[in-house]
Amino acid sequence: MSAAKTVGGQAVIEGVMMRAKDNLAIAVRKPDGEITVELRPWFSMTPQFMKKPFLRGFPIFMETMVNGVKALNFSATQALDEEEDGELTSFHLILTMVVALGAALGLFVVLPHFFSVAMKWWGFSGDVDAISFHIWDGFFKMLMFLGYIIAISFVPDIKRVFQYHGAEHKVIWAYESGDELKACKIKKFSRLHPRCGTAFLLFVLVISILLFTVLVPLILLIWSPETFVLKHLYIVGIKLLLMAPVSAVAYEMIKASAKYENSPICKTMCLPGLGMQLLTTREPDEDQIEVALAALNTAVAADYDGGEC
Repeated sequence: MSAAKTVGGQAVIEGVMMRAKDNLAIAVRKPDGEITVELRPWFSMTPQFMKKPFLRGFPIFMETMVNGVKALNFSATQALDEEEDGELTSFHLILTMVVALGAALGLFVVLPHFFSVAMKWWGFSGDVDAISFHIWDGFFKMLMFLGYIIAISFVPDIKRVFQYHGAEHKVIWAYESGDELKACKIKKFSRLHPRCGTAFLLFVLVISILLFTVLVPLILLIWSPETFVLKHLYIVGIKLLLMAPVSAVAYEMIKASAKYENSPICKTMCLPGLGMQLLTTREPDEDQIEVALAALNTAVAADYDGGEC
């Protein structure tokens, strides 16, 4: 089987989800040691006209979230040996996504802004139209991102997920290299991969810092509320709206890094993301690699067979 096509994946609870074009496969190690694999069509919510460069990033991010949450939920039911009717309904899926997005935006957009406001009150920063304000904002964004990853890495269940994350990357490397797909052979590959979602999130943060530093002062030149509170609420609202185009630009950067992966510039751009993966991945054992391999084989086979489930 040719390895000409790229694949993507995600670690789940005691397993891995792999995507090959229009299909995804979720492989989970059950409590009795058996590997169960579920093949599903990739749920897409991106209309054709939105699949153009710099338009596709945000809708693809949203559909990836939907598929990822559903895969996580399925893996939880299998890993805990629960009934499949325990999976999320459409209402609960939407609610989960709204809460997750709200928490992420609050943690990485809203809180850093108001921490930077505190720096202004204490005399360490200028107002929101000053570069010093955005330097603090960027500092707090990165600090909270790193702090969040480090904090969850101490949770035992998350450590297991990070090992499956490493297994996912190793299997993808082996597949894309055209190497022999056996767990004992796959162990030699790196657990770090430039197309990882961790790299995407890092690109989102960096682009948002640079974009807000330039755009916020310009926006305030057009119109600036007179009251302090309204002014900052206005800017926070603008930042939240700008996250859609920011994610679109970050997505194109990830695509470019994959297309020109041998370019010195792209290799340099990927280094911070690869560094972050030292925190979000762990070395897997062969049993975990077998699970990732089961997901890959099922997804790829369905792709080559025309996607029949």
